[in-house]
Amino acid sequence: MSQGNHAYIDHVRRLEQRLGSGNEALRLAVGGESEAVGKLEYYLLRSLGLTTGPLVVDIGCGSGRLAQQLAPDKGIRYIGTDVVPRLIESAQALTMRDDWKFSVVDDVQIPCTDNVADFVTFFSVLTHTTHEESFKYLQEASRCLKVGGHVVISFLEFRLPWHWETFIASVKAKAGRPLIQFLDRDAIATWAGHSGPAVDSFFDGDKGHIPIPEEIRWENGTSMKSLGNLGQSVAVLRKV
Repeated sequence: MSQGNHAYIDHVRRLEQRLGSGNEALRLAVGGESEAVGKLEYYLLRSLGLTTGPLVVDIGCGSGRLAQQLAPDKGIRYIGTDVVPRLIESAQALTMRDDWKFSVVDDVQIPCTDNVADFVTFFSVLTHTTHEESFKYLQEASRCLKVGGHVVISFLEFRLPWHWETFIASVKAKAGRPLIQFLDRDAIATWAGHSGPAVDSFFDGDKGHIPIPEEIRWENGTSMKSLGNLGQSVAVLRKV
């Protein structure tokens, strides 16, 4: 198990020690705002062609933000992975989908056969992996995807001023805290070129680009209408 995986498992353990072993600790372990972020992730996939029947592979599924939104559609097949067993347990309990596969992983691997996935998602995952691990993950995603399938990545980048606060927080973080990794678009494009999928598009994290058919409310009282964003920037790759 990598040092980064240990750090994230310890992070979840500390939250549960401080807040108790309930849903609040597990919700905060993945950044909070479970419902709003999950809906935005879901509508992003819908905008990229998600319909009934595909296989969605959700890397770093956490406590089930995206999975909860997908679960009502009985036609969607799903594989969720995470390095933290407690988060996997939460996602399984939340979705109540016995036909779905949830796996704890301790290495850069995707428990999926070749050429079967329609989507492989990395929502706030490559923000916590080394560049070498990120490249290996894209190789794995390319192996799993069907031709025409999509890789969807959310990421932090220095070109957006409002991501700077996250970087400063990581500078001040105590030793042993989970890694906060920034990426740039050239790196993602280079990794894609050497792993298989082609870059379809990039979206700025501070601009609306996700069509949303409902008003999405955040816990601080603000809301999004018509077009939303995840806060993190988004890269969309496609296997050709």
